[in-house]
Amino acid sequence: MKDRFRPVPHGRLGRLAALGQLAGGVATGMMGEGLRRLSRGERPHLSDLLLTPSNALKVTDQLSRMRGAAMKLGQMLSLDAGDLLPSELTTILGQLRDTAHFMPPAQLQQSLDTAWGPGWSRHFLQFDTTPIAAASIGQVHRATLADGRDLAVKVQYQGIAASIDADIDNVATLLRISGLWPPSLNITPHLAAAKQQLHEEADYLREADQMRRYSALLLGDTRFVVPTPIDDLLRPTVLPMDFLPGAPIETLNSASDIERNAAMEALLDLVLKELFEFGLMQTDPNFANYRWQRDSGRIVLLDFGATRPVTAQTADDYRTLLRAGLAGDVAAIRKALVTMGFISTAQMSRHGAALDAMLRLAVRHLQEDRDGLFDFGKRDIVTTLRDQAAPMLADRTTWHLPAAEKLFTQRKISGMALLCANMRARVPLMKMLSRYS
Repeated sequence: MKDRFRPVPHGRLGRLAALGQLAGGVATGMMGEGLRRLSRGERPHLSDLLLTPSNALKVTDQLSRMRGAAMKLGQMLSLDAGDLLPSELTTILGQLRDTAHFMPPAQLQQSLDTAWGPGWSRHFLQFDTTPIAAASIGQVHRATLADGRDLAVKVQYQGIAASIDADIDNVATLLRISGLWPPSLNITPHLAAAKQQLHEEADYLREADQMRRYSALLLGDTRFVVPTPIDDLLRPTVLPMDFLPGAPIETLNSASDIERNAAMEALLDLVLKELFEFGLMQTDPNFANYRWQRDSGRIVLLDFGATRPVTAQTADDYRTLLRAGLAGDVAAIRKALVTMGFISTAQMSRHGAALDAMLRLAVRHLQEDRDGLFDFGKRDIVTTLRDQAAPMLADRTTWHLPAAEKLFTQRKISGMALLCANMRARVPLMKMLSRYS
């Protein structure tokens, strides 16, 4: 535990140096792995040298020390890659979801003095200086107010908000230098959107407002519970809320089939409501944002910093895609994906036959249910689709990104599908989707 207390590096140069150290370590690892493979008579590809367990460990350790936007991007990779990465790499990168280093006590004290003023401890009967959780933007502490109320207090890392733009620019620079990102792909709008979202996540006043909005939207829905912010102690960098007990969502792996499937159905239903009813979506599917209360069966929803509006156009586009999928119309699915920007015209031109084959396979899988239940635990299709997609992914000149809003929305949808797969959930998916067609 003591080794996890490390100061948050400040300033662009200091954080650039940390990223440079990371890049150097990864490059050294790539060189060593390349020499080993060459000595065995192999001709390894760049991706084979980059995506190794040793390099993943280097990335995880350094990003968890840096925290902030750099770590957030690593978390996104760990979720977005899903089954595209080998299992051992996914496991290593998955550690980034909730295992950042902690601020040392002196840095924590300074952060709280700045937010609440000297003598802030008078508000509390107890304040535990050892965090119960730590992530990319801040860490969470248990506390007891003077009136006896139990709190969870999220404290932002020092200097993190000021480092967001520099972190993203630094990572973009490394991507360009490394050649991992095709120079023809314009990611400038996406970098701007990423900066905006991370600045919003660093605004705890805004997050408290989103918590209140979700509490109102879910009023009467006994499947979920949302913490209530404590307004008297709320500050832009400190978010106190009532403490809600709960176990990690992964605990459901050891629960009964009925409990596990009910929880996953509830979370999928919530995503559909966010997309098609609320016009509002918490777009970060980090598994640490969900806790399960075994006694009540309720799901505790945490971390609303990444909450974003869902425009009517995005909802309409997904409804069009949904209708095409339910109808099994491959041509309509393809058209919807091109319209939404998930598939480029260049990809259709060069890889159209392979794409259609993948879509037909996905449709058959979607429509395969027993007793009206879709089995997310059937993973063989993922391997098949990954193998079929490999030539298209290797054709970097056709790479294309949809608008940032679609990416944020799809990240949440894909993250929930991944969670359901990890939980081996069986849910009435077709019935759920049909409500919105």
